[in-house]
Amino acid sequence: MVQYFQPNLDAAFGALSDATRRGVLEQLGRADASITALAERFQMTLTGMKKHVGVLEQAGLVTTEKVGRVRTCRLGVRGLQEEAVWIERQRQLWAARFDGLDLVVEELKQKEKVNGQKKRG
Repeated sequence: MVQYFQPNLDAAFGALSDATRRGVLEQLGRADASITALAERFQMTLTGMKKHVGVLEQAGLVTTEKVGRVRTCRLGVRGLQEEAVWIERQRQLWAARFDGLDLVVEELKQKEKVNGQKKRG
């Protein structure tokens, strides 16, 4: 069995697999926010939000900075380009397979049509 080891992709897709973390990214796309503000927005404990932010930070999708008692979160510099490229390759692969399937279905329809005309004739 082929093993694929792409730690950046694995970490990013793991981070994106959770709806709360996707919501945090959307929120940070609008404006930086403290962990406290994010916890309030998503109606969860500070500890829970810290864990979510930690997962996003490990994936490189979020950075945090502590000033005094406030830890501010912002989108990471890495972005999702690598993931977008991977998804686009998969989309193209699937599109090509569906195009091939469309050709097979069309050929079968044509054969069925020809066979139907032979039986009547």
